[in-house]
Amino acid sequence: MVAEQEDPDDRKPQSDEAHSAFTSPPGVGQPDVHEEDHPSSEFAVPAGIGTEPSGEPEGSAFAPPSTYSAKNSPPAFTPAHGIPVVRLTKDAPWQDRMRAMLRMPVGERPVPETVQRHEEGGPAVPRVLDLTLRIGELLLAGGEGAEDVEAAMFAISRSYGLDRCEPTVTFTLLSITYQPSLVDDPVTANRTVRRRGTDYTRLAAVYRLVHDISSEDDDVSLEEAYRRLAEIRRNRHPYPGWALTLAGGLLAGAASTLVGGGLLVFVAAAISAMLGDRLAWLCAGRGLPEFYQFVAAAMPSAAMGVALTLTPLEVRASAVITGGLFALIPGRALVAGVQDGLTGFYITAAARLLEVGYLVVGIVVGVLSVLYLGLALGAVLNPETAIHSVDRPVIQTLAAMALSMCFAVLLQQERNTVLLATFNGGVAWVVYGALANTADVSPVAATAAAAGLVGLFGQVLSRYRFASALPYVTAAIGPLLPGSATYFGLLEIARNDLNSGLASLTKAAALALAIAIGVNLGGELARLFFRVPGIEAPAVRRAAKRTRGF
Repeated sequence: MVAEQEDPDDRKPQSDEAHSAFTSPPGVGQPDVHEEDHPSSEFAVPAGIGTEPSGEPEGSAFAPPSTYSAKNSPPAFTPAHGIPVVRLTKDAPWQDRMRAMLRMPVGERPVPETVQRHEEGGPAVPRVLDLTLRIGELLLAGGEGAEDVEAAMFAISRSYGLDRCEPTVTFTLLSITYQPSLVDDPVTANRTVRRRGTDYTRLAAVYRLVHDISSEDDDVSLEEAYRRLAEIRRNRHPYPGWALTLAGGLLAGAASTLVGGGLLVFVAAAISAMLGDRLAWLCAGRGLPEFYQFVAAAMPSAAMGVALTLTPLEVRASAVITGGLFALIPGRALVAGVQDGLTGFYITAAARLLEVGYLVVGIVVGVLSVLYLGLALGAVLNPETAIHSVDRPVIQTLAAMALSMCFAVLLQQERNTVLLATFNGGVAWVVYGALANTADVSPVAATAAAAGLVGLFGQVLSRYRFASALPYVTAAIGPLLPGSATYFGLLEIARNDLNSGLASLTKAAALALAIAIGVNLGGELARLFFRVPGIEAPAVRRAAKRTRGF
C-alpha cells in the first residue's frame, strides 16, 4: 500500500489563533450568526452610504469626507458666491475707516491702495514702522484713548503701503508687527512711553499730520512726515508758566463760587490754588513722583479753609477746599480709562484707573493731614447738608463757563478751541442744574446726562473738523467733577464718622464713573447717528461679541 502523501501545509507550525479558546475545533463548522449580533466598528461606514473614489488615498487628511457634496454644502463652509466684499468710502474720516478695519480679520480687510508715494523698490519698512511708533507715542502721551491710537498707527502704516500690520497699545508700551507675506518673517518694532504730558495743541497738530498722511489729496513723503513731526516736538507750549498758574487760581475761585462761595472765598481759593501749583512745580523740579506732587498741591487749599474757620469771619470754608480739589481731580485720566475699558482695552484701562486711584489717594493724604491738624487746633468744620445748597443759576452758569475756560488753558489747548469748550461746559452745567435742581433727578443721573451731552457735542465738533474730541470734551466736564462729595467724605473720615465718609466717597466715585460713561456714550451716539457732510455710507465698526456666560 502506498502511503498517503503528506500535505506541506500540515507541516507548518500552527499559529496562536489555532490554540485560542475561542477557536472552533477541526471539523466543526461555524454557526450562523444572527444579523443583530454582527460586530460593527464605530468607524465603519453605515450601510447604504457608498464611498466615492478621490484622488487622495483613503484616510488622507486632504481627502474630502465621504458625505460631502459641493452642491449641497452645509452653511459652515464658504458659500459658492464667496465672502462679501467690504467697501469703505474714502470720504469718511480716517478714524472711522481705521476703526472698522482694525476689527476685521486680516484676510477680510479690503485690498490697500497706497496713498503716499515711496521710493522705488517698495516702502522702507523700518522707517515706516518707526514713524508710526513715534506718532503713536505722542498721541498716547497726550491722553488719547488706546483705540484712537491704534487707529492712527494703522492709518499711517496702511497709507505707506504696509497693509498687513497689527498695532498693539498698552499703557506704556507701543508695538507694531508687519507680516510681508505668509512665507516671510514678520518685522516687529516697539516703543516705550516714558513721559506723559498734557498739550492739546501738540495733539491737534499730530491729528492734522495723520489726516494729511491718510488723505489722497496731500502728498506727504516719509521725509516730509519726519520733518513735520520734529517741528511738532520742538514747538513751545502756547501758554507760559505764569499763565498756567493764574489759570489754576481762577479755576479754583470759579469752582468755589460754583458751590456757593462769595468774593472772599473766591480770593482765598485762588490764592491757595496758586500756592499749591507752585509747590507742586517745586516738587517736580526736585524729581519727586507725581503722587507726592498731588499731596503737596492739595495741602494749601485745605490749610486755607482751616485757617478761615479759625477766624471770626463768616465764610464757607468748605467752598475754599472744594475749589482746590476741582483743580486736582484727574478727570482726563478717568475718562480715558473708562473709555478704554468700554472699547475692550482692559489692560490699558486697568492701568489708567490704577493711576487715577494713586492720584486720588495723594489728594486724600494731603487734605486729611491738614484736616486732622485743624481739628486738633479746635477748628469747627461742619459739613453742609447739600452739595449745591445755594441757588444762583446765572452766577453759577458764568462760574461754570469760567471754570471750563481755565481748564482749557491748563490743558494747553489751541486758542480757537477755548471758546467752544467754554460754551460746552456752560451747556453741561445748565443741563445738570435743570435736571438736579428743577426736575429733582438724582445727581448721578443728572451728571450722566450732562456728560453725555458733552461727549455728543465734542464728537460732532471733532468729526466736522477731522480732529481729536479731547479738546472739546475734557475741559467741558470740569464743572461736573465731584469736588464737593470728595471733600465731605474726607471731612467725615477726619471726624471719625467712617460710615458717612465712605458713603460720600462712594457717591463721588459714582459721579466720576457717570461722567466717564456719559462722555463715552455721547461719543458713540454721535458716531452712530451723525454723518460728516458729503458722506453717504459711513464705515461700520464691528463690536466684540457677548460672552453669553462662559
